[in-house]
Amino acid sequence: MNAYSSIAADQRSMGAGTAGPEAAPFLEVDRASVQYGSTKVLSDLSLGVGRGEFVALLGSSGCGKTTLLRTIAGFMMPTSGSIRVGGRDVTRQPPDKRGMALVFQSYALWPHMTVARNIGYGLKLRGKSRQEIAARVAEIQALLGLDGLGERKPAALSGGQRQRVALGRALAISPDILLLDEPLSNLDARIRLTVRHEISALQKRLGITAIHVTHDREEAMVMADRIVILNAGRIAQVGTPQEVYNQPSSSFVAAFMGAENVVPLLVEANGDRLRIAAGPVNRAASVPAEGRRLGGRVVEARFRSEAAELHAADHFPKDRATEDALVLDGVVVQASYPGGVWRHVVKIGEASIVVDASHAFASGEAVSVKVPAGALFLFDAIDCKKGEEELR
Repeated sequence: MNAYSSIAADQRSMGAGTAGPEAAPFLEVDRASVQYGSTKVLSDLSLGVGRGEFVALLGSSGCGKTTLLRTIAGFMMPTSGSIRVGGRDVTRQPPDKRGMALVFQSYALWPHMTVARNIGYGLKLRGKSRQEIAARVAEIQALLGLDGLGERKPAALSGGQRQRVALGRALAISPDILLLDEPLSNLDARIRLTVRHEISALQKRLGITAIHVTHDREEAMVMADRIVILNAGRIAQVGTPQEVYNQPSSSFVAAFMGAENVVPLLVEANGDRLRIAAGPVNRAASVPAEGRRLGGRVVEARFRSEAAELHAADHFPKDRATEDALVLDGVVVQASYPGGVWRHVVKIGEASIVVDASHAFASGEAVSVKVPAGALFLFDAIDCKKGEEELR
């Protein structure tokens, strides 16, 4: 039996599989709240994770994602709510009794220990024999491409190799759940791209349940089966990478998933379409309603820089409403070349937006920005009065 088949068999013997979120949750966070003094960091948060699922906790600094991970791990106790694994309440159990392993952001390797001793450390604490530890460590080293490095110490390893050792130490104890606390943040960009694909592929091969904390949107998109977006200690949206990217549930989620361009619009429903009134910066338009539920007349329109088209100002007739697209009028403030496209800052009224194009437009040039209906996210404006003033 090779290293992979041996470790995969260990995971299957514990019931690890590939069931998705529609099955009974393997890990359940039930109305958990966590408080630091008078500050509530998590607020009645509930989340279910399927057996064998890879879930990313995504959010900006201070949103509660690391607190949630550490609460699941048992390093923090919720002030209310519960944590269950396979139907078993582990809320008050210590970390080593939960069947979990945590890979820290700093890797937390013992500097005086060799690679082999670091990987086998958890097994030693569990009272395994030297023969068992040696066999397991050899399997893990082969699995993670660490053969020949067993006698080196962490200082003699690259960042990517140290990350693999930390991951190997976690996998060596055959955890039910693998917890990853931004383990790639200390790697340079090139190595990070390689290692994140390695972790994702390994998780799928082993069928292990994984929870991964990150503030990197692309990292969450390429690694996770589902993404949990957190904001101020609450879940803003849960869904597949495609769902949270293409169907953001709120203005916050849309902005976090890259739709940072924002303009206010006046909109009214007309059957299965939405009519956009002409405003100081936009042409009149009509777009499909497509299930959008807008309670007010003033809305916030969001879109991504790569989703818009940049044209000369006279490209669209000024006296004609556009169908299935929003057209904005503005002036180019700046053009730069980040690679592949030209990135333009365009002044739209008092605001600025960013739009990509295949060629450069000159600074000071009047332009029109076309946003196809499918790339336009519309939400009720939070401050309707302010929005109405901007549209006068």
